[in-house]
Amino acid sequence: MNTATNNAQTYTILATPVEHRLLEKNSDFLTFLQPVENRDEAMHWVQHYRERYPDASHVCWAYSIGNTRQPEAQACSDDGEPSGTAGRPMLHVLTERELGNCLAVVVRYFGGIKLGAGGLVRAYSAAVSQAANLAELGTVSPQTELRIQLGFADESKVRQLLSQHQGELLSSDYSHLVTLTIRLPQSAEAVFCQQLSNLTAGSAVIDSNR
Repeated sequence: MNTATNNAQTYTILATPVEHRLLEKNSDFLTFLQPVENRDEAMHWVQHYRERYPDASHVCWAYSIGNTRQPEAQACSDDGEPSGTAGRPMLHVLTERELGNCLAVVVRYFGGIKLGAGGLVRAYSAAVSQAANLAELGTVSPQTELRIQLGFADESKVRQLLSQHQGELLSSDYSHLVTLTIRLPQSAEAVFCQQLSNLTAGSAVIDSNR
């Protein structure tokens, strides 16, 4: 999967952990939202909650890595609940609430009253949704790195252009030409390169580091 292409748009991620409790017909649903960056980290936390609540009826989970609309990775588990009644509804909430880089774990203690398939779907969805209401989100704007070779006379103009596009100068080297290595939002790359070409009358040479 080419995540640089698939995730070129700005997206939101879970910034801090969240804990929440939902009581539904005597069943306790303890929800934990945990920031994660990959599957291994997510599975580590799942094991953590299994060990923390060894007597729980179920420890269901779902995670989504990257942009929830075009995730780098995602998975879910019903952990013994009827198929499709826990993990998938939880994952659906993460997607709809755009909680990227997020693991949701719902620890259920059965209270003696069966909820039925529909009731389980509603309960697990509500547990994660209510936890999501408490979540602090961060914003990820995918970046791209470019190396630009240009004449000395154009350097100041290019530095100014870079600033206009919220870019960052990573390094500069000087020989018979100036070589600038820059980073800027992927969303600005096309416009920046066109404006750079106009500023330098097409003389600037651009190499992508991707």
